Amino acid sequence: MIRTYQRIQRRRAAGEIEGGFTLIELLIVIVVLGILAAIVVFALGGVTGKSTAAACQADAKTVGVGVGALMAENPAISGSSQLAAGTAIGGGTGTVGGWQWALTSTGTTLTSAGQAISGNPFVQSWPNSSSYTISVSDGTTAADTLGTTTAESSNAPFGDVLVTGKGSGVQGVPYDATVNPIEACNWAVLGHA
Repeated sequence: MIRTYQRIQRRRAAGEIEGGFTLIELLIVIVVLGILAAIVVFALGGVTGKSTAAACQADAKTVGVGVGALMAENPAISGSSQLAAGTAIGGGTGTVGGWQWALTSTGTTLTSAGQAISGNPFVQSWPNSSSYTISVSDGTTAADTLGTTTAESSNAPFGDVLVTGKGSGVQGVPYDATVNPIEACNWAVLGHA
């Protein structure tokens, strides 16, 4: 066995034997790596949708906490007219952009009578996603609370967080995330519970 090893070493040193892989060996390795890559891609295919749904849930809960804090510190905010888009503020010097404005603004007044919002901002920045939108009900928005693909005829209660999907099949249907943020985000983002 030692003689065979020494003979192979001499042949390599003389350049008779070249080290390296054959074409067949390289092709087999490439095919195996391709199969493994395909398995990984299919296994991770649903993870991106689930991560978007999880981000949606976090955003809905953050806005929900902000709404609760705003209403707790400002008990006079109880009607949809005070937070409807276009309501005059500060003696008519500007308009309220709705809940997003009320939760993210600092040092502003809410009504034309000069009622100040205390404790601002309740939400540092408004959630922004290409898969869903977060809004807050002014009491006039019909929203789905059962997880069906059509909105119910009843309106979501004033101050409830709504999630609307931007994907195919779920676009334009608001889901009430105050009732169940997990189910609402799953329906809005994934199209199923």
